[in-house]
Amino acid sequence: MNKMSKSTITKNGLDEIIGELRHRFPHLTWKPFLERLKAMTSQHQTEANIPVMAALDQLTAQEADWTFVASKLYSHNLYEEVSSERHIPAYEQFSLLIKQLVEQGFYKKELIEEYSEEELQHLGSYIDKKKDEFFTYIGLKTLADRYLARTHRGQLLELPQERLMIIAMSLMVKESKQKRIKLVEESYWALSNLYMTVATPTLANAGKTHGQLSSCFIDTVDDSLKGIFDSNTDAATVSKNGGGLGVYLGKIRAKGSTIKGFKGTSSGVLPWMKQLNNTAVSVDQLGQRQGAIAVYLDVWHKDIFSFLDAKLNNGDERQRTHDLFTGVCIPDLFMEKVEAREDWHLFDPHEVRQVMGFSLEDVYDERKGRGSFRDYYYACVANEDLSSVKVPAIDIMKRVMISQLETGTPYMFYRDTVNRMNTNRHEGMIYSSNLCTEIMQNMSATTVREQTTSDGEIITTKKAGDYVVCNLSSISLATAVKNDVLERLIPIQVRMLDNVIDLNTIEVPQAEMTNQKYRAIGLGTFGWHHLLAEMKIPWESEKAVQYADELYENIHYYTVKASMELANEKGSYPVFEGSTYSTGEYFDSRGYHSKRWSDLKQQVKEKGVRNGYLMAVAPNSSTSLIAGATASIDPIFKKEYAEEKKNYKIPVTAPNLNQDTTWYYKPAHTIDQHWSIKQNGARQKHIDQSVSFNLYVKNNIKAKELLDLHSDAWKNGLKTTYYVRSTSSELEDCESCSS
Repeated sequence: MNKMSKSTITKNGLDEIIGELRHRFPHLTWKPFLERLKAMTSQHQTEANIPVMAALDQLTAQEADWTFVASKLYSHNLYEEVSSERHIPAYEQFSLLIKQLVEQGFYKKELIEEYSEEELQHLGSYIDKKKDEFFTYIGLKTLADRYLARTHRGQLLELPQERLMIIAMSLMVKESKQKRIKLVEESYWALSNLYMTVATPTLANAGKTHGQLSSCFIDTVDDSLKGIFDSNTDAATVSKNGGGLGVYLGKIRAKGSTIKGFKGTSSGVLPWMKQLNNTAVSVDQLGQRQGAIAVYLDVWHKDIFSFLDAKLNNGDERQRTHDLFTGVCIPDLFMEKVEAREDWHLFDPHEVRQVMGFSLEDVYDERKGRGSFRDYYYACVANEDLSSVKVPAIDIMKRVMISQLETGTPYMFYRDTVNRMNTNRHEGMIYSSNLCTEIMQNMSATTVREQTTSDGEIITTKKAGDYVVCNLSSISLATAVKNDVLERLIPIQVRMLDNVIDLNTIEVPQAEMTNQKYRAIGLGTFGWHHLLAEMKIPWESEKAVQYADELYENIHYYTVKASMELANEKGSYPVFEGSTYSTGEYFDSRGYHSKRWSDLKQQVKEKGVRNGYLMAVAPNSSTSLIAGATASIDPIFKKEYAEEKKNYKIPVTAPNLNQDTTWYYKPAHTIDQHWSIKQNGARQKHIDQSVSFNLYVKNNIKAKELLDLHSDAWKNGLKTTYYVRSTSSELEDCESCSS
């Protein structure tokens, strides 16, 4: 255990805290803790980390509430530390704190320019320090270590409830003054009760003078030298500000393609992947970790085999990009060919454009089993002037699965399913996803052109493409559902997300433009396994599938309704007309014919919606830890484990683990993944974007079994799958997408 602070708890202070905790948790076995504490204090070891360590020694599946004992002791330590720095008691004089931190350059000036002294005093009195008791120890420690404001020398400047209030104030700062304070209070209610969390960038940066608020981005690389290098510069810019990035490479010509008519001169996508790999390593995220970039390629691209091998540990290192994550864009036709054990043709996208006069990546099948992509694909196959490589489709799939079992990737992106359900297909295409596979929004390449003027100047102009921005936030399902607050929670959550769009400053101009064009948000969830355990629903059951269907339909309804009400107040997103919202197809295609949906459909037609994309379920591993819940829609790894970081190791149990819930916490790698796929299929139809959905498999899984899982995922209407997490691989989630 690392040393947590130089602050100390006096004996009287400690006795008072222990007395309160014994009253709060009378069922815990206190004697070993008190005996060890007595032995420690007799040796003059009175530093605040000592009782925390002693409490954690008691943490077992039988007495999991010891985590709240440790949290209480640690929170007192934080109070002592911050009081020492401020020279005022913890959670007092909130307005003075804001003024001091504005003067010192930690907080934005707008907090004192927009809010009056009377409002600051009122909001300070609204803060409830007792809500710190909702945190588990690992949750509070994660929040304190990574998100609370600190000086450059590491001294704590703010406390947990102050951070949440600053977030609420920051996100509501531009609301009308008549209702702003009520909206701040409502936002604080949602955050402080741990009913929801905001994304990691918002949690860390809201109200502060540095950092942006959005989670991650998606770029489409143009097939030109200037376009490729310009995209790399944008990737570096996004990375330096803490954003994760998805990059679609499918428009880049294949190895051996022509350049300006010279045959065989193109080196394909691998060299540009190497460039991005170097960018990810060299341009870190706010000085904390290396950049995180996922690259996507179509399964019909001639470079697909070298792409799939790029993360493997064996082979030519000059052809390896170990620091990138990979994803494959898969049409229905390919999955059909795999099942039928038929051949598949690989093409060069540049040659397709030159010979055929169209781009194969720009079309998709409008109906399952028929549509434009297969028509264009077969036209390419039939044209003798177009070169192609014919391989058994199953051979490509084998290479996909080999890479997945060794590296966890590539991710699977089912492009026809995605584009059929694209709300804004009147405005473009979705080629790929983001770093964590939950974002599905229109994409297009930014093109670059240079021209000279008569007075010797060189002017660079860009035609902006759709550069996707992810604005994320997540509901803590077990807490929100248990307290029956979804109907109240979701409207304020949608408003908070919508305000992020206007408050954010993004250094990539086309991303800023796309953000305003679609006003896309990604309201998600975490704590699904926690909720099932609380409700005593087995994971591997039809009841769990049915409940996923019902719950996510409810969440979806409240989310669309909230966005409609915001549109009525502030206006629809700019390209609403022509969307499936405006035509009503959005509701019809999902089978929403009940009275409440029919009424909402009519209201949306009349008033619009504020946000062009609404829901997305991110991995949110770190913020779910803060909220004391299970991550995303994933099953738990283990009922008991140790959370290990560079300088500490903390025991953790599954949320509210007790003699009743333990039977419902089945570990991920022991679960039949077909049940997880069924659940996610039921969930996916109510989510307009996608879900970071992992497959958990044993490292000795047979190829046929893994293939069956992929086939099942595709047939169940999943838009993406994230990692294949085998028992032999250790993988990391995107920090930015945590929400």
